[in-house]
Amino acid sequence: QVQLVESGGGLVQAGGSLRLSCAASGSSFSIDAMGWYRQAPGKQRETVAGIRRGGITDYRDSVKGRFTISRDNAENTVYLQMNSLKPEDTAVYYCNTFPLIQLHWGQGTQVTVSS
Repeated sequence: QVQLVESGGGLVQAGGSLRLSCAASGSSFSIDAMGWYRQAPGKQRETVAGIRRGGITDYRDSVKGRFTISRDNAENTVYLQMNSLKPEDTAVYYCNTFPLIQLHWGQGTQVTVSS
Protein backbone atom coordinates (compact mmCIF):
# COMPACT_ATOMS: atom_id res chain seq x y z
CA GLN A 1 0.00 0.00 0.00
CA VAL A 2 1.40 3.37 -1.01
CA GLN A 3 1.79 5.93 1.74
CA LEU A 4 2.06 9.65 1.13
CA VAL A 5 4.05 11.87 3.46
CA GLU A 6 3.97 15.62 2.95
CA SER A 7 6.42 18.03 4.54
CA GLY A 8 7.84 21.50 4.23
CA GLY A 9 4.96 23.67 5.36
CA GLY A 10 5.24 26.49 7.83
CA LEU A 11 4.44 30.08 8.66
CA VAL A 12 5.69 32.75 6.27
CA GLN A 13 4.96 36.38 5.56
CA ALA A 14 3.24 37.43 2.39
CA GLY A 15 5.74 37.46 -0.45
CA GLY A 16 7.77 34.67 1.07
CA SER A 17 8.56 31.21 -0.27
CA LEU A 18 8.22 27.61 0.80
CA ARG A 19 9.11 24.30 -0.79
CA LEU A 20 6.85 21.37 -0.11
CA SER A 21 7.85 17.75 -0.53
CA CYS A 22 5.76 14.63 -0.94
CA ALA A 23 7.29 11.19 -0.64
CA ALA A 24 5.41 8.12 -1.80
CA SER A 25 6.59 4.94 -0.17
CA GLY A 26 5.52 1.45 0.74
CA SER A 27 5.07 -0.07 -2.68
CA SER A 28 6.69 -0.50 -6.06
CA PHE A 29 3.58 1.08 -7.56
CA SER A 30 4.60 3.23 -10.48
CA ILE A 31 2.83 6.54 -10.24
CA ASP A 32 2.18 8.19 -13.58
CA ALA A 33 0.94 11.61 -12.54
CA MET A 34 1.08 13.34 -9.17
CA GLY A 35 -0.55 16.47 -7.95
CA TRP A 36 -0.74 18.90 -5.09
CA TYR A 37 -4.05 19.81 -3.50
CA ARG A 38 -5.02 22.19 -0.72
CA GLN A 39 -7.87 22.72 1.66
CA ALA A 40 -8.47 25.98 3.46
CA PRO A 41 -10.66 26.15 6.57
CA GLY A 42 -14.32 25.93 5.66
CA LYS A 43 -13.58 25.28 2.00
CA GLN A 44 -13.47 22.25 -0.23
CA ARG A 45 -10.19 20.68 -1.24
CA GLU A 46 -8.96 22.05 -4.55
CA THR A 47 -6.34 21.08 -7.07
CA VAL A 48 -3.25 23.26 -7.06
CA ALA A 49 -0.97 21.66 -9.63
CA GLY A 50 -0.21 18.39 -11.36
CA ILE A 51 2.72 16.83 -13.16
CA ARG A 52 2.78 13.86 -15.47
CA ARG A 53 5.67 11.45 -15.89
CA GLY A 54 6.77 13.21 -19.08
CA GLY A 55 7.03 16.48 -17.20
CA ILE A 56 3.84 18.10 -18.46
CA THR A 57 2.44 20.37 -15.78
CA ASP A 58 -0.90 21.94 -14.99
CA TYR A 59 -1.65 24.75 -12.54
CA ARG A 60 -4.75 26.42 -11.25
CA ASP A 61 -4.93 29.98 -12.49
CA SER A 62 -4.39 31.59 -9.11
CA VAL A 63 -0.93 30.03 -8.68
CA LYS A 64 0.40 30.25 -12.23
CA GLY A 65 3.70 32.08 -12.33
CA ARG A 66 4.19 31.69 -8.57
CA PHE A 67 4.21 27.92 -7.95
CA THR A 68 6.32 25.27 -9.65
CA ILE A 69 5.68 21.55 -9.41
CA SER A 70 8.47 19.08 -10.07
CA ARG A 71 9.19 15.43 -9.44
CA ASP A 72 11.98 12.95 -8.89
CA ASN A 73 10.77 9.76 -10.56
CA ALA A 74 13.51 7.60 -9.11
CA GLU A 75 12.58 8.62 -5.59
CA ASN A 76 8.82 8.81 -6.13
CA THR A 77 8.93 12.31 -4.71
CA VAL A 78 7.08 15.38 -5.90
CA TYR A 79 7.83 18.96 -4.92
CA LEU A 80 5.98 22.23 -4.92
CA GLN A 81 8.03 25.40 -4.93
CA MET A 82 5.83 28.25 -3.80
CA ASN A 83 6.98 31.83 -4.32
CA SER A 84 5.29 35.17 -3.78
CA LEU A 85 2.95 33.59 -1.29
CA LYS A 86 -0.31 35.33 -0.49
CA PRO A 87 -2.58 35.05 2.56
CA GLU A 88 -5.14 33.28 0.36
CA ASP A 89 -2.63 30.46 -0.14
CA THR A 90 -3.11 29.52 3.52
CA ALA A 91 -4.30 25.92 3.66
CA VAL A 92 -3.32 22.37 4.41
CA TYR A 93 -1.49 21.04 1.37
CA TYR A 94 -1.74 17.41 0.28
CA CYS A 95 -0.36 15.32 -2.54
CA ASN A 96 -2.03 12.47 -4.38
CA THR A 97 -2.34 11.04 -7.83
CA PHE A 98 -3.49 13.43 -10.53
CA PRO A 99 -6.01 14.22 -11.81
CA LEU A 100 -7.91 11.30 -10.29
CA ILE A 101 -7.42 10.56 -6.63
CA GLN A 102 -6.30 6.96 -6.26
CA LEU A 103 -4.49 6.84 -2.93
CA HIS A 104 -5.34 7.42 0.69
CA TRP A 105 -4.68 10.98 1.75
CA GLY A 106 -1.64 11.71 3.88
CA GLN A 107 -1.66 13.99 6.87
CA GLY A 108 -0.88 17.04 4.78
CA THR A 109 1.35 19.95 5.64
CA GLN A 110 0.08 23.29 6.94
CA VAL A 111 0.99 26.45 5.08
CA THR A 112 0.12 29.72 6.77
CA VAL A 113 0.80 33.04 5.06
CA SER A 114 0.53 36.15 7.20
CA SER A 115 -0.27 39.56 5.75
